[in-house]
Amino acid sequence: MARTRTLALVGSESLMGREIRDLLSSNSLGQDLKLIAAVSEDAGTLTVQGGEPAFLVALEKENLESAGVIFLAGPPDVSQKARELAPGVPLIDLTYALEDEPQARLRAPMVEPAGYEVPNDSIHVIANSSSLAITLVLNRLHEAHQIVRALAHVFEPASERGSNGVQELQQQTVGLLSFKGQPKDVFDAQLAFNMLVRYGEEAPVALEDFELRIERHLATLLSHSGHAPIPSLRLIQAPVFHGYGISLWIEFESNPGVAIIEQTLEGDSVDVRAGDREPPDAVGMAGQSGLAVGGIALDRNNPKAAWLWIVTDNLRLRAENAVSVAQQLL
Repeated sequence: MARTRTLALVGSESLMGREIRDLLSSNSLGQDLKLIAAVSEDAGTLTVQGGEPAFLVALEKENLESAGVIFLAGPPDVSQKARELAPGVPLIDLTYALEDEPQARLRAPMVEPAGYEVPNDSIHVIANSSSLAITLVLNRLHEAHQIVRALAHVFEPASERGSNGVQELQQQTVGLLSFKGQPKDVFDAQLAFNMLVRYGEEAPVALEDFELRIERHLATLLSHSGHAPIPSLRLIQAPVFHGYGISLWIEFESNPGVAIIEQTLEGDSVDVRAGDREPPDAVGMAGQSGLAVGGIALDRNNPKAAWLWIVTDNLRLRAENAVSVAQQLL
């Protein structure tokens, strides 16, 4: 069957699926968006897309094979099934379910060099938002002021674990305030009013696995462009619902100073909160494009180093890059 410019969104009711829908509602590509239910029982459910009523359709071959591009935003097993049902249709994977496939290629148009290309049969895996944000900052600075080494503390939001992570943090918060038991299906540890460097032993996936993914993505993105040194990295699970916070330490060959760092970073996709402006925070960045940088300060114990505070909406940043990939493919 001939493919069209139709976009199919598998898992349209997930957090990431809703973010893609929101972006496409104001994009010409979204005029022909087919919403695919990740759960068969949801097929036929009435929803809203772009201010108009729309139905979720079943995850079936006839609903996928004519699509020009398929976004994968549902559970991993659903992503695998969608691939089997629509061989040859370009896939944009926002779930990491197909990350280890031979055809998988990490994509992040926001930091890719001009003319960057991947094979036609690629599975387009969208890079983790924190790795994308760090790469953008390091590349922009390294091009103008040689970086010797860097270190990043990445504070991960509960929404990186999907709706279940957000619900568990909410339930834990309410439970603590009302002296009730704590649900621990996702984190197997108390996250509410707390910070974690490791999940409990019975958590479905270890926090260290997510840390390794960010490091892999950083290594790949930095090797594609800029060639800034890969930072040492520590991932910390923070008790926030949405938005990455990143504390980035950079040592330069020759420190250009705070004002020059601010001037160098200012540009497309980066909002620099310079001088006495209030540093960015996750609440203020919710639903905002790109990333914000502020709180830039020299390291008092190292004259060649500086600290930066970076914030980005984790869902929005990945969704923006996914839509950019779709525009390229179509």
